[in-house]
Amino acid sequence: MIHIPILRAGLSYRSLNLAHVSHIQTGEPLAVVSQANRGLIAKDLHQAKDNKRVLEDLSVLELLAIGKKAANLFIESELPLDDALQSPDDYIHQVSGTTGLPQSLCRNNMQKIRLVLDEMEEVLDGLTRGLDLSIIDSGWGTHNKRPLSYVPQTDALGAVLPSNSPGVHSLWLPAIPLKTPLILKPGSEEPWTPFRIAQALIEAGCPPQAFGFYPTDYSGAAEILLHCGKSLLFGGGSTVAPWQANPNVQIHGPGRSKIIIAEDRISRWEEYLDLMITSIAENGGRSCINDSGVWVPSHGREIAETLAKHLAEITPKPLDDPDAEIAAFTNPKAAEGISDLIDNQLKVPGATDLTAKYRDGGRVVEEAGCTFLSPTVIWCEDPEHPLANTEFLFPFVSVVEVPQEEILDRIGPSLVVTAITDDDAFIVDLHRSSEVERLNLGPLALATNKIAYGDPHEGNLFDFLYRQRALQVNRGQ
Repeated sequence: MIHIPILRAGLSYRSLNLAHVSHIQTGEPLAVVSQANRGLIAKDLHQAKDNKRVLEDLSVLELLAIGKKAANLFIESELPLDDALQSPDDYIHQVSGTTGLPQSLCRNNMQKIRLVLDEMEEVLDGLTRGLDLSIIDSGWGTHNKRPLSYVPQTDALGAVLPSNSPGVHSLWLPAIPLKTPLILKPGSEEPWTPFRIAQALIEAGCPPQAFGFYPTDYSGAAEILLHCGKSLLFGGGSTVAPWQANPNVQIHGPGRSKIIIAEDRISRWEEYLDLMITSIAENGGRSCINDSGVWVPSHGREIAETLAKHLAEITPKPLDDPDAEIAAFTNPKAAEGISDLIDNQLKVPGATDLTAKYRDGGRVVEEAGCTFLSPTVIWCEDPEHPLANTEFLFPFVSVVEVPQEEILDRIGPSLVVTAITDDDAFIVDLHRSSEVERLNLGPLALATNKIAYGDPHEGNLFDFLYRQRALQVNRGQ
């Protein structure tokens, strides 16, 4: 049986308390995972300052070079998994087997992580807005002939991580070249990716003290969030809600990302059909940057009908099928519950499931021993309908038609908005909207899931970890 250990300052530790991670098709345990209790995490956090000093002994450029080496190790090499070795193919089969993500999508996500590790200098250039990175080494320097200083805000970055998609782990990777040790709480179904990333970086020469890896329960996660100076929290609405007001916790919750086609482009909506389908369905619809709403001033029903017809062609396939595009649910009851929720909300007047007529059966599909939800397109005649602004962990989208002048007041908080327009006045309104986190703009705008990793994502990690400090230098005579 594979054992996934706790990492305490990079050193493997086996707990007496073990949890099983099972294969979603067979139900057989695929691995046992050592569990950390709250007391162990609290004890280890007392060493955070010492662990940070070890990272601070290396320059940012040295850490960037380590990241480049780790990029290739992550994707090509056998890496330690407790007393065994894990090949890249082992990793892909294991992630797919415990999360339900098709193997083809696991490979795609591996490439995303490799890309961020390899191009981390460009990522930091975006996050720091072109800061001379040697200032992070010394703590101060000059910019435009004026003294400039940045001070770290924490001795460790906590991260309470999800199980939905491996690519999300690229978001915490900049912490290492920013000289901040990590305290990682993996998702219960996906311990594989953060552990493999840590091993790749250690193998590449990163000090092992930079990594704490603590599979744990709710109380252990709370310990991380309460006592790491800064933390990232990934999860659904109910998970992140209690922490929304905590300035030391950066929330990565539901995205509710949108596509808006403005009046000046709506007559040409068919030109953007591929962009809409990609935004909705890529990566199995599992990401917060997947589109869950198309908002238009006209042609709404026509767009919804066309999307329904095309998305219904994406059907569940076995996880090892190279053409598989939809992820299975690890808990069949969760899939059934989501489908029941959608059907119950459809009883409220003002919304219609247009994909139903293109399916050979219900929304819940059993295939190759796994449970899937088929893509679903909802036509919302009522913008206040409960399905008009929501998201689920599968390809799901609502198409809503309202006058253009009302769109930005109705869409609500949106992680990504792709706005297809060349209307200068509407572009000004989009720039001014506080509801939009990331903006893809223009008549040839990008899909919602196409992001630049050097851009801020639900907050800027550099600004979260460092604070600019006022500095005056008087060297005298």
